[in-house]
Parts: sequence; C-alpha cells; structure tokens
Amino acid sequence: MKEEESLMSTQTQSGQPETQTQTQLLHYWGNTPEQEYYNLQGIKASKSFYTSPRGLKLFTRQWLPLLSPPRGLIFMVHGYGNDISWTFQATPIFLAQQGFACFALDLEGHGQSHGLRAFVPDVHLVVQDCLAFFNLVKQQEPQFLNVPCFLYGESMGGAICLLIHFAEPEAFQGAILVAPMCKISDKVKPRWPIPQILTFVARFFPSLAIVPTADLMYKSVKVEEKKIIANMNPMRYRGKPRLGTVVELLKVTEYVSQRLGDVSLPFIVLHGSADVVTDPNVSRALYEEAKSEDKTIKIYEGMMHSLLFGETDQNVDIVRADILSWLNHRCHARGGAE
Repeated sequence: MKEEESLMSTQTQSGQPETQTQTQLLHYWGNTPEQEYYNLQGIKASKSFYTSPRGLKLFTRQWLPLLSPPRGLIFMVHGYGNDISWTFQATPIFLAQQGFACFALDLEGHGQSHGLRAFVPDVHLVVQDCLAFFNLVKQQEPQFLNVPCFLYGESMGGAICLLIHFAEPEAFQGAILVAPMCKISDKVKPRWPIPQILTFVARFFPSLAIVPTADLMYKSVKVEEKKIIANMNPMRYRGKPRLGTVVELLKVTEYVSQRLGDVSLPFIVLHGSADVVTDPNVSRALYEEAKSEDKTIKIYEGMMHSLLFGETDQNVDIVRADILSWLNHRCHARGGAE
C-alpha cells in the first residue's frame, strides 16, 4: 500500500492525535475509490440504509465473494466509538476473499447511522436492531438458504453478539469474539466512587459527555504508523464518553459476565494478553464457564486490543489464519478454498 507508506513518512509518530490536513486519506487503504478497490481485491460490495423496526435509520454494508455462492454468512458488530467504513472493513474484505458473505451495520449513534454520537442508552434496543437486520439479510437471497450463519463481534460488539445469542439461542451456528467486552478492564474503568457518582448524575444528564477516560484508540493500536491511519477515520468518535453510555456498558458487561455459563453456541474467542481495554481473563472465564461443547480460545502473547488492524501485519495474519481455520472446519465447501 504505497499511498500509506508515503503518508507515514510525512507524519510524526508521537502517538498523539494528528490534524486533518492535506495528507488525509479517503480510505484506510489510500485514495483508490471504493468500488475500484473492491474489484482489485476480487470481491463485490455495496452499502445502503436500513430502517429498523423502531424507526431508526442505520447505515449498512455487505461484502460478498465475487465468483461463488457463499460458504457462510457472517454478521458483524463493531466496537464502541468505531464504525464499519474505515479499518473495520479490512476483516470482511479478507473473509469475502475466502468465500464468506459479510454483513454489518453502524450501531445507533455510530458512523453514518442516526442517533446522538456515541450515545447508547439501551444496548438491548441495539440488539433488537441487529437481529432485525440480520434476519432480514438471511431471507433476501435464495443462495443464502441453508448456509451456516455466524456472528462476529469486536470489543463492545462481542458483548452484543452474546446478547444476540441470548435473545435467539438457535439463530446462529457460531460466533467469532474478538477481544469481547464481557467486562471493562479495571485499567480503564473509573475508580470508586466515580462510577457511583456517574450513575447518579446520568439519571438527569444521560447524554453529557464528561466521563474522564483517555482516547482508547491509543491504548488499542500497537503499531505507530497504524495509529496515524486509525486516527484519520472521519467517523471515529473522539469526545469523552457520555454518561448514559458508560452506565449502560457497565450494566451490560456485568450482566454478560454473570451469564457466561449460559453461552451454548460454538465460538472462538481471541484476545491479546496485553489488552488494557477489555480483560483477557474474562475471555478465559468465558471459555471455562460456557456450556458450549464446541469452544476455542486463543490468547496472543503481547498483543493489544486491536488484533485485526493495530498489530504488525505478521500478527494480523496469525489472527486471521486462526479465524479462517475455525470457519473452514465449520462450513461446507461451497466453491471456496479450504
């Protein structure tokens, strides 16, 4: 990606936010137009808006294999403050190249979806948004019938995937959970008595963006050059977390952590040992406590929160290979390479 390399040579590597200047890229891969880039990658992709049953307008994308029917459908959920149009795309593009059809939506208040920026007052409503969209996708093409369906979630999206599973236990044939936020790491969670104070104030000012937290991107991405690319995301939320969102995430992660033993679908959970955003020990607990007969855990020594972009390319390839191997063992060969 020569465009990225030329950019990196002109930027500082201080780890601090960069100004949006003439070096801003149109896409994380450079300035190649989207459709041209997808063609070069050997996939087809499209985007549109979907109106959820509660009337919320949500931005969606799909990435499909170009030459064969999909071997599996993967329904993807991004993390807090992120969206599906920047570096998140790297994973579904890769999976579409391997024969999988991928679908994702910007969650309420994120990316190009409607709602106050980064305000998630009720995660359970977000779960219903996701389920409604995913179930609609399953029915939209005859080639999708009888194809195994999987959930994929990063960080907060991992917790949402488990909530989707609790809501409809038989709807998906497995889940890929990447650094799932089953519990917020004590290293970034506000100390007592701040959570108690925030909970009280949030009753009156839920959308107030005042929670004292450092920008998690810089705690998630290891490679300095990739921090520059990640920070260029025009849709990335850079403000302080909103009171109502933090209180809701604390509540939801506590709920999920108490229900790890109810997880019954096949899953692979992947976590970096050096993750300071979500706790790898909770992923270990998920693996130990889940009643799933088919479960896999991968803990990557020294890796951080952003496993599928923020690490070195070699590390990203390792994680991708583990995900692909897991999928290949659970899908029928339908024209893609095993």
